[in-house]
Amino acid sequence: MTRRIVLTGTPGTGKTTVSTLVAERTGLDVVHLNDAIADEKLYTERDVERDSLVADVEAITEWLGDWDGIVESHLSHLLDAEEAVVLRCHPEELTSRLRERGEAESKIAENAESEALDVILSETVERFGEDGVYEIDTTDRPPAAVADDVVAAVEGEMSPRVGTVSFIDYL
Repeated sequence: MTRRIVLTGTPGTGKTTVSTLVAERTGLDVVHLNDAIADEKLYTERDVERDSLVADVEAITEWLGDWDGIVESHLSHLLDAEEAVVLRCHPEELTSRLRERGEAESKIAENAESEALDVILSETVERFGEDGVYEIDTTDRPPAAVADDVVAAVEGEMSPRVGTVSFIDYL
């Protein structure tokens, strides 16, 4: 049985770490899409000003082919899948995480604002509908606890949930 799960969220919410834990627990394969975009040249251009690659979703879809497992990335919700998990994190903690990674202050501010405005959650719900999205808050939680929630979601032990997290106070 093919399982297609996208794990998405603003950069810094914990997708890479959590997806690795989920894969260990479930046996599902994981594609770290941002690495693949760079390694396989699945982009149309480099945005020098934002120091990022402009992903080519058509090329990504072709490269993935008839994929099975988890695709994690802040872009994975642009792909076809059965389920979508959106990791969330309070913008203040997100800022701290991104600073620890050495991200540029402009990127940190952009991502914190995006998280406060529910940008990725909104895009994911628009694509998958409320019944196909699991929103999980990672703020002040260890990755293992977040992975427990993701496993519960992908194994049908949790009902889809959207709108349970709000960071509008950050703005």
